[in-house]
Amino acid sequence: MSTQVVVVGSGYAGAGAVKAFEDEVGEGEAELTWISEHDYHLVLHEAHRAIRNPAVEDKITIPVDEIKSPESDFVQGRVVDVDTDERAVETDDGTTVDYDYLLLAVGSTTAFFGIEGLKENAHQLKGIDDAKAIHEDVREAAADATRSDPAQVVVGGAGLSGIQTAGEIAEYRDKHRAPLEIKLVEGLDEVFPGNDPQIQGALRQRLEDADIEILTGDFISEADEGAVYLGGGEDEEPEELGYDVLIWTGGITGQPELGNVEVEKDDRSNRVHAGSDFSTSDDRVFAIGDTALVEQGDDDVAPPTAQAAWQAAEVAGANLARAARGAPLRSWTHEDKGTVISVGEEAVAHDVMGMPIKTFGGTPAKLLKKGIATRWIAKVSSASRGVSAFGDM
Repeated sequence: MSTQVVVVGSGYAGAGAVKAFEDEVGEGEAELTWISEHDYHLVLHEAHRAIRNPAVEDKITIPVDEIKSPESDFVQGRVVDVDTDERAVETDDGTTVDYDYLLLAVGSTTAFFGIEGLKENAHQLKGIDDAKAIHEDVREAAADATRSDPAQVVVGGAGLSGIQTAGEIAEYRDKHRAPLEIKLVEGLDEVFPGNDPQIQGALRQRLEDADIEILTGDFISEADEGAVYLGGGEDEEPEELGYDVLIWTGGITGQPELGNVEVEKDDRSNRVHAGSDFSTSDDRVFAIGDTALVEQGDDDVAPPTAQAAWQAAEVAGANLARAARGAPLRSWTHEDKGTVISVGEEAVAHDVMGMPIKTFGGTPAKLLKKGIATRWIAKVSSASRGVSAFGDM
């Protein structure tokens, strides 16, 4: 019996690793089983587009059969347990898949940081169903004929996901002349915190041009069914901010199912510690993408971005094939090729490799954003699918 390799997850890391493994593995060296709760790959960094127009779902969800080869098996199900002693993966319907080598690429889930009421009352944006649910709630709030004031939409977190979410809702508002007011709330002092002031300023300008109110400097401390509360403490009352639709994009943490997997993990985030070759404390288990804290030297780890997952997947998939044949593993170093963020129909690009201008917008940034998504879709599926998706990205 040939070596059994299992990949769990159909995000960027999982889908990319499957393609790379199939390209690297020799005939008869190993057999691949791909497990995911979804039978498609979601182009997650474009999922916000479905908030404005749910019809783009067909452009940003790619069936797994378009990605994997016919020789690889696919099992649909959510992994609920990994027994590293028995080398077996169990899904939520009781299916068990044995492995010789396992790659965990299950992504992340939203971190709510223990903020009271936030998880129960806020939308998140981790999948296509989340985007469609936000669309429906925004549409219903704007169409409420019993009210005379605009519906209030609050987006918590002004990182990449929060900025893009707010931008899409603004485009929906403008296209449909919907009575909506949009507020983007960030606990730190600037949008896209921790990044170059030049891109922060460019993003703030486009958000303001889109008539999105930006509230920075106070964290959401609590949420209930109709309001979030900003700041507050022993000597002051928190500011109450009413909402009709609340979306939270404020951070990530490891999937809860990873808690029972016997590999070394970060206590705080529940993400798996992995070396630069994606190996973990169990020599039969690898981890990649948002699932993992991938070592990059000097106590640094790879960023939890789509760009990093794309790059890492090529090496991780090849390393699965190398492990199966007993060959040395390759190390991976993340190469930051720049940042491109959309604000509705506008976009901002920053520090893009090969570009003479550090921060730019306009048509060049917009085309670059579209091109990045198109290139990835073409890579994991086909050029024709990529070209078809271009106009909606």
